[in-house]
Amino acid sequence: MARRSYEIRLVGSLGAAAREAFAGMLVEVEPAVTVLSGNLDQRDLHALLDRVRALGLELVDVRQTPPTA
Repeated sequence: MARRSYEIRLVGSLGAAAREAFAGMLVEVEPAVTVLSGNLDQRDLHALLDRVRALGLELVDVRQTPPTA
């Protein structure tokens, strides 16, 4: 399964426990939004989205991004 680069935007700022749930992802906090980014295959992407839902986080956007060098 091919891995692709993704950016997932969530409402608000994630606390330490929530950040641990997304280990392996780059976590950046912007005003009013947290951005998770990393390389995922389809299985990993769906698992990450399941975690977002299980934690009750509000999803803003999921987008595939150009690969990082």
